[in-house]
Amino acid sequence: MPTLGEVMTREVYTTTSETTVSDVADAMVRGRFGSALVLESGWLAGIFTERDALRAAASGEDLTSSPVSRWMTRDPRTVTADMEVADAAQLMAENGFRHLPVVDGKELLGIVSLRDVLATRIARAPR
Repeated sequence: MPTLGEVMTREVYTTTSETTVSDVADAMVRGRFGSALVLESGWLAGIFTERDALRAAASGEDLTSSPVSRWMTRDPRTVTADMEVADAAQLMAENGFRHLPVVDGKELLGIVSLRDVLATRIARAPR
């Protein structure tokens, strides 16, 4: 079974907690990715996802001045690159996650999405 290190995306969009929801959402749309990892002093502080953007939009707040720190998930669940894809799929299903930051200690290595996990599972399915 492949590991997350084999399927994760290494080029990750990162931002700071002070960046506005509007700016981060714009970058997510332009880059065609579903999450932004929020770093504070170089360390992973949170994750801001499409779901967070929807919650923020539904709030009626001015998203050109509202920081992502108000909407992000703080201290997100992380995984290691040696975790097997099947274990990540189970973790995602049990918790409703679509994105998992991949770390080595405190070092951010990449991110794995539900799409990455499912694509690997489908490719390996018997025909």
